[in-house]
Amino acid sequence: MMRPWSRRRWAPALAAASALVLALLLGVSPASTADNGRHGGGWGGPKPTVVLVHGAFADASGWSHVGKALQDDGYPVLAFSNPLRDVQYDSQYLRDFLGTIEGPVVLVGHSYGGALITNAATGNPKVKSLVYIAAFALDEGETAQAALALGGGHTDVVDHLIVRPFPGAAEGNGDAYIDPAYFPQLFAQDLPRAEARFMAASQRPAALATLVTPSGEPAWKTIPSWYMVATRDRIIPPEAERAMAKRAGATTVEVKSSHVPMLSNPGAVTSLIKKAAR
Repeated sequence: MMRPWSRRRWAPALAAASALVLALLLGVSPASTADNGRHGGGWGGPKPTVVLVHGAFADASGWSHVGKALQDDGYPVLAFSNPLRDVQYDSQYLRDFLGTIEGPVVLVGHSYGGALITNAATGNPKVKSLVYIAAFALDEGETAQAALALGGGHTDVVDHLIVRPFPGAAEGNGDAYIDPAYFPQLFAQDLPRAEARFMAASQRPAALATLVTPSGEPAWKTIPSWYMVATRDRIIPPEAERAMAKRAGATTVEVKSSHVPMLSNPGAVTSLIKKAAR
């Protein structure tokens, strides 16, 4: 005779199934999760979760090469979806997201994503390392727009923005896109042109408020940081990247790349993240 259903009897199986579904939804490889218990990380325990934060005019798919390489090496990986509304809102969104993760975290930000990791990690003891990939490592009270001028560099990107309205936008705000006619040469000049053209067509807009919202207390004052300068960057001037890296006391490397080294030089980006994780 079949035994009646019992929550206690099926609890282990249900828990395992729930964990598998959650892993798939969050983009964590089940194999990587299993490996996590067998390979030691830099803190004598499981490997840290690597949280990848994309920037403006892009989405989480930009981390596909780097994320896969990290998963293949046993790291749990989460590619965060950036709302791209303003520094304070987006950072709180990331802060709440980080609160759901157990164990140590390596937090990686590209471009505007750097502003988020700078704010969201402040006061979070689980975040052990910050990694900036051609990113904004802002100081308290500083805006992304102001940081573009650090070091005496120059960018033409602000001259080639298309602004479109969105519901509820305050006066003077709107969603900014890089003009697709200029996107390949400004954002990704070292990628195949067909790839850069599709990136231009599929870009996620960032509200203009992301450029002018002041940053809060920076996490790089208390958390060890690594920084990759993209020496051929036409979005954030390399001079500004070097100035922010120096100010943050970051371990710094340079790579001959456009604004998207995670796509043009994924091996170098992966290597830097692993160093931060160790």
